[in-house]
Amino acid sequence: MPAVFAHGALRLYLLALLEDGPKHGYEIIRALEERFGGTYSPSAGTIYPRLAKLEAEGLVSTQSHGRRTTYSITPGGSTELAQRRDEVADIEEDISASVRRLADGLREEIRANMRGLRADLAASAEATRRAPRRAGTVTGNRLAHNSLKELELLVTTFSDEIRLELRAQARTKQEINETAADAVRAALKEAQQSIQAALRGNTGNSA
Repeated sequence: MPAVFAHGALRLYLLALLEDGPKHGYEIIRALEERFGGTYSPSAGTIYPRLAKLEAEGLVSTQSHGRRTTYSITPGGSTELAQRRDEVADIEEDISASVRRLADGLREEIRANMRGLRADLAASAEATRRAPRRAGTVTGNRLAHNSLKELELLVTTFSDEIRLELRAQARTKQEINETAADAVRAALKEAQQSIQAALRGNTGNSA
């Protein structure tokens, strides 16, 4: 995946996040996830080294509470943030562009899955049409039954995968931004219409 933050931008944005109040590492990661609407989740290996560097520079202070460390912006950090407020605004614009780009990628991934599902449906329908037909025979009935079961399994599997993704979002209490939600709605509607068209076409060919 392309870099989400330009060089040095994440460091400055961490100061901006801490301006709202002290946070421990997990809260900072969650704040970034929420800002990106769940389309980007930074790793601990990305965040903590930058926090440590900010502390070494005197821009951030830490306070330990048992096994948890809370990070706070220092007066020096507030001064630097005030001097670079225009850069923070540019970073916000870059984040908005990244969210749109990541949502576009999500939309295309969903559409690719839809195309794969439609291809499987078409292949199954074609196999059924080419199979030797003997009206009323057990063989013909078995072929039709097997095709139906296969298609039901494909649809169920796809539905389960999407449902798991949504539940994963719910478990982390992440809100899906409207751009990503619209992409999912459009892709699902497109898939529904394509599947219905394929089934109606198969019914017409069988008549």
